[in-house]
Order: sequence, then structure tokens, then C-alpha cells
Amino acid sequence: MASRTLSVSSLATAFASFPRPKPPPPPSLRIPISPVSRIRASPLSTAAAATDGDADGVDTVEQILVAKPTTSSGKGRIDRLMKMQRRADGDGDGRRWFPYLDVFRPAAAEGGAELSSREVVEVLEPHIMEARRERISRAVENRSYSVCLVVEGLSDFGNVSAAFRSADALGVQSVHVISCDNNKRYRDNRHVSMGAEKWLDIELWNSTAECFHALKRRGYLIATTYLGNDSVCVYDMDWSHPTAIVVGNELRGISDDALKLSDLHCSVPMKGMVDSFNVSVAAGILMHHAVRDRVSRLGHHGDLLPEESKILLAEFYLRHRESTAGIVHEYAKRKAGNPQLFFKYELSQNF
Repeated sequence: MASRTLSVSSLATAFASFPRPKPPPPPSLRIPISPVSRIRASPLSTAAAATDGDADGVDTVEQILVAKPTTSSGKGRIDRLMKMQRRADGDGDGRRWFPYLDVFRPAAAEGGAELSSREVVEVLEPHIMEARRERISRAVENRSYSVCLVVEGLSDFGNVSAAFRSADALGVQSVHVISCDNNKRYRDNRHVSMGAEKWLDIELWNSTAECFHALKRRGYLIATTYLGNDSVCVYDMDWSHPTAIVVGNELRGISDDALKLSDLHCSVPMKGMVDSFNVSVAAGILMHHAVRDRVSRLGHHGDLLPEESKILLAEFYLRHRESTAGIVHEYAKRKAGNPQLFFKYELSQNF
């Protein structure tokens, strides 16, 4: 996706203190960026609290999903993965769901002006290596919210991690986790997920009914994986319609509530002696088939509108490193302190 780089000449005053990778600015012009707390987006309805992060600021699956006492703000770690302003759950036309507004709003404690996705991209682009920018752009181009994954009550943390990794690899951006046992501790399985959770939109829910109600309001068809007389073969489904794939607990399978509240039951044909797949394998098969079916019917899987792609690109830039959030905060503070200069810059970009 093409994007303009900020003009140094037109913003010389505002950018004089920004840290640049090459060449480094003279020591007298450097502004030390203090440690920045993670940006908190609008709270999700069921966000769980979690632990402190890695030394490099990257969340792990364990830190995201293992419940901990709430923070002083009452918000959980999952909120801190969301950088751009999140759309209210009731917004949207009920036919397509994209969770972000074109607004980056600094935390109240940080101060600063609101920024658009274009501003975020232009500010951060010089601070991200070209190869990394290209990889992020390709990922955004192939992202879709038309298929989402729901994992209900999984007790094996490795399965959660593996499902996240498959979702990221296949371009399924939205993942929902319905909790089963919030007090159970798991070993860290980051080696299984390979950090995929950093790039996904993960929402945590306390109940199946709450999750399904929200997904239906967003326009999704709820398809639970269940082997029964009324099950539809996944090969016979039309995956061009927004669909939520639901996989259940390793031992108990899909809950009774999920079966009752879902729109249909689906299954993957099996030709062997066993009658089930490992749950993470089943999730991967279902998502892979959904993507292939969408490509066959639509010619593509990624289906973000141009303005949505621009917003998600800004979101990914903000998630790139902890330091990128600090750079954007400095920019937002300067914009708030000298709005006339930035207003002139905006005019120069529009004409």
C-alpha cells in the first residue's frame, strides 16, 4: 500500500527532536522518550486481566489468556493489544464487521492530539525497516474478518497457541476465546504460537451466549463443529458468507449451549478408524478450507476495503515494537502543542 513520507522541510520544527535511525541526530537535539505505558483501546466487554509483559513488550499467549487480578484501571492486558480506537460493538451495518475507527487516541495519562491512520503510518514508516514494512503490507492485504475463529473452553494451552498460529498464517484476523477455567495455570507455549497472538485481534468472553450474541449482531453465521445427524459437510458450505468457526473442548467437545445457540453444525469427513481430529488440527483444517472456498468463489480471501486496510496497517505498525508507540505519542503531544503548524501541513498534503 502506497503511503507518503512526512516532509522534513515542512515539519522541521515539529520533527527536530524525533529519533531517527539513520543518521542519528546530534545529541543536543535528541529528546529521550520516557517509558510509555501501553495504549488502552475501548474496553472489550469481557476482557480478562493478565500479567506484566516480556522485556521487549511482546505479549505471549499465556499472558493474554491466564486470568489475573485486575489492574488498578480495571482493564486487562487484552485491551493493550488494541491500539487504534475500537468500534462500539453495536456499530456497523450488520453485514460486514471491521473493528477499528480511523482514530488513534492517546491514553489520557499520556496526553496529545488524536491522529488518523495516515498520520500514524507516515510517522512510523521511517522507523521500520523496508523488508518489515513489505511483510506487514502483505499480511494486511491478505487479512479478512469474514471468517473468524472461536475456541470454546480449551484446556490444553498448546491447542490454543497452535490455533492462533494457524489463524495468523491463513489470514484470519479475528479470534475469540470463551473461557473454561480461569484459575488454571498453563506453561508458556509461545514456541507453539510463534508470537502469532501479537498480530491477531483476540477477544475474551466469559460465556458462550455472550460471545455468540455479539457475533450474530456483527453479521456472522455461527457454525459449530459437531458430528451429528444434522451436521453439514464443510465442503458443502458457502464460506463467502461471514462465518464464525467454533471448536470445543478437547474432551467434552462443543457445549450444549453452543449447539443450541449456533446456526448450523458442521463436520469434516474422516475415513480412518478414529472419529475425531485434534482440536487445533480441526481448527486449522476448517480455516484452510474456508480460505480455499472463498478464493474459489471470490477470487481472493483478503477483503478489506481500502480505508480498512489503511487502518489495519497503522494498527500493525503500532504493534511492531513498544518503541513505535512512544514515537507516536511524542508526535501526538507535539501536534497538540502546535496545532497551527500541523493544520498547515494537512492543507499542504491535501492540495
